[in-house]
Order: sequence, then C-alpha cells, then structure tokens
Amino acid sequence: MPLTPPPHPAHDELRRRWAETVHEAREGRPVGDGGPDVGRYADDLLRRWAEPQRRYHTTDHLLAVLRRVDDLAGHAGDLAAVRLAAWFHDAVYLPDRDTNEERSARLAERALPELGVGAARTAEVARLVRLTATHDPAPGDRDGEVLCDADLAVLAGAPEAYEAYAAAVREEYGFVPDDAFRGGRAAVLGQLLALPRLFRTPYGAGRWEGAARRNVAAELERLGI
Repeated sequence: MPLTPPPHPAHDELRRRWAETVHEAREGRPVGDGGPDVGRYADDLLRRWAEPQRRYHTTDHLLAVLRRVDDLAGHAGDLAAVRLAAWFHDAVYLPDRDTNEERSARLAERALPELGVGAARTAEVARLVRLTATHDPAPGDRDGEVLCDADLAVLAGAPEAYEAYAAAVREEYGFVPDDAFRGGRAAVLGQLLALPRLFRTPYGAGRWEGAARRNVAAELERLGI
C-alpha cells in the first residue's frame, strides 16, 4: 500500500491563504454555516499540486506565485480574482498535454460557484487562468499583468536558482528526446526574448526584467541552438 506523502511545509499557510481568499471573493459572506467545506477544496487543489509527474509545477511554484502576487497586489484591480487564478492556473498539469490551461480554467468554473463566488468573478478567474497559456495580457489588463508577472518571476532568480528551475522543467519532459526538447525549449525561450517586455507591471519591469533576460539568454546559449 503506497504511503501518503507528508504535507508540504507551508500546508497550513496555504490553507489559510485559500480560506481568506475565498472569503474575500465571496464579498465578505461567511464561509461554513452549512455551506461547502472550504478546506476540502483547498486540500483537493493541494493534492493536485503535489502530483508525482510534477517537478517544477509543484506546490513550491504555487506558493512562489502567491507570494509574488503579494508583491504586486497594489497593481491589481480584482486581487481576489488574481489570487484565485494563481491557485487554479496549473491545477491541471500533464506535461504531455497542451490543454492544461483550458482544463484548469474549467475546473475553476466548476468549483468557484459551488463556493459561492459570483458569476462575474468566476469568469474573470477563468479568463486569467487561460491567459497563462500565452503570458501576453492586453494593454491595461492589470489583473492579467499581475498574474503573468507573478508566474514568470522565476525567470529572474539568481543564476543557480534559474538553473534549478530549468533542470526541473527538463525532468517534467523526461519523456521527450534530448534533441526534440532542446528545439522546443529554444523556441519557447526565443518567443519570450522577442517580447518587448517580459514583465508588464512597474514592479516587475523594474526589478525582474534585466535578470530574467540574462537568465533566458544564458539558457539559450547552453542549449546550443
């Protein structure tokens, strides 16, 4: 019988964050009182984020994105929607599929109404989740800018942290032969470098842009393509 893995060290923090965000998203209506068990939804999402096929898109990534959203909170228009979108944006993740963002958005569309989140905010969360397929928010899309910047902030880590991130991505695609992986990864990195700006918020542009471009360029050079 397989052993249940121990909870993530930040399990309690994440459950607290989830409960607070759902409470805010419901516009102050109390959770509980005979309604759905908010904690059960948190536990389901945390189980998803801890699935064995994940190496980079893990609970650590979820926590990092939520903390970067904290850094960018003042730029958001609907901070509760952005935080919910962070929870759902990779909730469905299979490395060999290209439908992860769509399936994650649909999961949000099913779960959030059950939790009492209104239709407009649910639609905004789903839109934001789908946006992470391109990381290219339209001008003036402040919520999209916050979520995409938070998701891409890993690109701006210290060189050794960036190399660990790139190695984890390679592990997730371990089923792909080296030549095919190098070509596909180089195409993704090239598309990122071709963007006029990787980060759209003032905070992200000021603090992360330069380091991210250096890291991405260095990885491209290591790929030899």
